[in-house]
Amino acid sequence: MSMNVGNESGDGEVMVDINTTPLIDVMLVLLVMLIMTLPIQTHAVKLDMPKPNPEQTPPPDKQPVDILVDFDGTVYWNNAPVSMATLDSYFYQDGLNETELQQEYHIRADRLAKYDTVAKVLANAQRRGVVKIGIVGTEEYVQ
Repeated sequence: MSMNVGNESGDGEVMVDINTTPLIDVMLVLLVMLIMTLPIQTHAVKLDMPKPNPEQTPPPDKQPVDILVDFDGTVYWNNAPVSMATLDSYFYQDGLNETELQQEYHIRADRLAKYDTVAKVLANAQRRGVVKIGIVGTEEYVQ
């Protein structure tokens, strides 16, 4: 410890800073006591899970339908050219099914295909209630 004997600073004012070290020590002791006195949570939530039905067989896996939009606007349904009206009727038939039973569709657009044609295919699917649809083959567009 040192003591200030002279007026080396020259201003002669009293130091009014608060010593925060004891306050921090008390706070840390209280924090440790709080952590030690908290009870350990041993509560468990009981869940009644459904039992699997061994008689029910899962539905067969369907192969996804590939829809290709060519550079000239031709739409192919599993490599067979179809018109927009035929495509709309296919979407309409599948849109009547429940979501779990719907077919999965993969749309692949040619690099030179117009966005308008792809947007029409997506709009037809959405309008007819098809939800399992995705655009695949986008890795070829990465430069």
